[in-house]
Amino acid sequence: MEDAMVKFEGVSKKYGNQKALSDLSFQVKKGEFFGYLGPNGAGKTTSIKSMIGLIRTDSGSIHVDGIDVANDPISVRSRIGFVPDSPFVYSKLTAREFLRFVGGLYHMEKKDLEKRIDWLSDIFEMHGWLDRRTEEYSHGMKQKVVMSAAFIHRPELIVVDEPTVGLDPPSARLLKDMLKLIQKNGATIFMSSHDLSVVQELCEHMAIIHKGSIVAEGTLEDLRKKAEMEGGNLEDLFLKLTEKTQKAVYLD
Repeated sequence: MEDAMVKFEGVSKKYGNQKALSDLSFQVKKGEFFGYLGPNGAGKTTSIKSMIGLIRTDSGSIHVDGIDVANDPISVRSRIGFVPDSPFVYSKLTAREFLRFVGGLYHMEKKDLEKRIDWLSDIFEMHGWLDRRTEEYSHGMKQKVVMSAAFIHRPELIVVDEPTVGLDPPSARLLKDMLKLIQKNGATIFMSSHDLSVVQELCEHMAIIHKGSIVAEGTLEDLRKKAEMEGGNLEDLFLKLTEKTQKAVYLD
């Protein structure tokens, strides 16, 4: 697929004798809003860390925008904005100082960086907190700062891990609107989440990973066909597909 933003091919990873990923293969098109689902321990976090170059896989290859992650992780990271499930900021810095620090890592011009900080502060309603140390922030406020840091350099790929954790309903709605806006402006969104209603609302395509391998992928309708269900929401499909795989494992 020439228009793939993310491409996993036969990726495997072990921790000791435990398989985290097993011949994992899937693709994400450029400009797509892609949902990545799986129960705890399925391999989602290992997949994400492999994709952004934080861990090395044992075999297979991962390409982001045509770049091999193993060969050139720095170039890959420059194209990615990452929003982790647990927001981390330097507690003695203000949000403005933290965002300036992140912008500096991406070699952003000062004038452009300050405009981006002001714009993101407006979007996330942070002006009242921008110059206060982040040690004073709530979890939701820290999440806003981390999301701003991920968006600040205009990345081509946004990787979001459990985006709505700790956010109140208005902030969660704001985040979803922001992600859709960023996608509309050309970015690809890769979202891993346990909140299946959010995935069903936002994602055009999705993949379900279980025991380190993809058990189903495609649109919601594709998943319904895979699960042999006429209707049903994403939660129903998810439970049926992962349960079906679990039973097959036990039968083996």
